[in-house]
Amino acid sequence: MIPIKDHKHLYRDEKSGAVINTDTSGYQQYKKTKKIKNNQKNEIEKMKDDIEEIKNLLKQIVNK
Repeated sequence: MIPIKDHKHLYRDEKSGAVINTDTSGYQQYKKTKKIKNNQKNEIEKMKDDIEEIKNLLKQIVNK
């Protein structure tokens, strides 16, 4: 593999020409951050659903 200038974790494959990133800790951090963001997004969606349900229940109480 051929190192790419000014990028210590990037290499070019000689046969395919593909750029390969060898920064495994950076990749693990990316995966962890993505998982956290997905969990936060799911939690927000659940809260929105809960708020909508509460609104509907309050409307039912008011209309009685």
